[in-house]
Amino acid sequence: MSDKQSPSRLPTKDVSPDPVNIANPASMSLYAKREKIHARSISGFFQSIRVYTIWFTMGLFLLMPWVTWDDRQALLFDLPNRKFYIFWWTFLPQDFFFLSWLLIMAAFSLFTVTVFAGRVWCGYTCPQTVWTKIFMWIEKITEGERNARIKLDKANLSIAKVLRRSLKHVGWLAVAFVTAITFVSYFTDARILTMELVRFDLSFWEIFWIFFFTVATYMNAGWLREQVCMYMCPYGRFQSVMFDKDTLIISYDSQRGEPRGNRKKGVDYQSEGLGDCIDCTLCVQVCPTGIDIRNGLQFECISCAACIDACDSVMDQMGYERGLVRYTTEHLLEKGGKYKFLRGRLVGYAALIGIMATVFLVALTLRVPLELETIRDRNQLYRENSDGLIENVYLVKALNKSQKTERYTLTLEADDDIRMSEPIEISLAAGEQESVPVTLLADPGELDKTKYEIEFHLQAKSDPDVQKSSESRFLAPPPL
Repeated sequence: MSDKQSPSRLPTKDVSPDPVNIANPASMSLYAKREKIHARSISGFFQSIRVYTIWFTMGLFLLMPWVTWDDRQALLFDLPNRKFYIFWWTFLPQDFFFLSWLLIMAAFSLFTVTVFAGRVWCGYTCPQTVWTKIFMWIEKITEGERNARIKLDKANLSIAKVLRRSLKHVGWLAVAFVTAITFVSYFTDARILTMELVRFDLSFWEIFWIFFFTVATYMNAGWLREQVCMYMCPYGRFQSVMFDKDTLIISYDSQRGEPRGNRKKGVDYQSEGLGDCIDCTLCVQVCPTGIDIRNGLQFECISCAACIDACDSVMDQMGYERGLVRYTTEHLLEKGGKYKFLRGRLVGYAALIGIMATVFLVALTLRVPLELETIRDRNQLYRENSDGLIENVYLVKALNKSQKTERYTLTLEADDDIRMSEPIEISLAAGEQESVPVTLLADPGELDKTKYEIEFHLQAKSDPDVQKSSESRFLAPPPL
């Protein structure tokens, strides 16, 4: 076939790289160096709420170990003796149900608050936020405001710089040490721990945990700060899945604020095509996590509302309406209208918490402050004594879970042919447990079977309603 008759071909070109002359691929680091955040202090409505909340929670934390109840610490987790004291209640490992139920209720309460108003727990009551705020206050006192701290960071080493930094770290360590002592006081009686501390007579584990929590508080609140919220805390990562379009979140009203730009007070900025935002970046300067709220909802936001107070102060100075940055919802930003408080998920969570709290309180109210356990002697099924009677031996364990010394009477419910060798009375101090051997007797001539169901009853003498029962078996030889 001639060339004129051959079909046309698309031109091709070999662009395969020469394997010998391939350049080394560029490399890049996935590690982002942390930029130190110098948060500027701000006052306002929401920051006042934060300060009052910090005073309340810190006061509660520091003073609770010193509250007494019935000549003991009101709130004490006595791990060596496996007893938890909470005011008039004493909980034992057998009562783990109550602790589990309480933790589940706390989790659902956090979910409910998150659905309602986002991460307000993080911004107002989270221990990381509370202690970081205290450490930042110490930093402000010793090193000055934001600009002064930035200047101090850039300054050459000097006596003044060393002195200021030393005072700051001494203050941080003092707060961390008091925090550690207080925390350990919830597990060791506060008065005993204080006397041991004064006499330098602390045990190894007390020294270990005081040192551990001192270092942990110092590092978390002094050095890590927002890194804990952004990378270490799982709540910040998954909390947004609990949001809905009616969740109150801190938002920037871009329709009102954009386009942003500088201007002088009193000018007709709208004629120049500007929005209410003057681009002062004060909202960024006061943010403890260093984000720009104008970029929208971000997982780093802890809902501390510092940016709201900062923006409101600027709006007041400029004579503009407050609320450019505010607590609002996605629905209100997009469509306006009224805030929708009652909605399915929120009502469901609240109802579930109400039911769980009711069940918890009822169970706690009906809880009998007494435990009874019966262990049958497993070394032998039965034995015959010198009088020819059949004996079964039991070990009865009684535990007084009340807050006072109590006397109890142990009785037996069984076949008429089975009886106790003698009446038994047990006296137990508050929280005391005692094991009592009990022998049951029966005439073999009156027994017509080899196994009988029996039940021990333990009843308080001061209150007949305080009683417990424990089932067991009485074994006998085959009838003749």
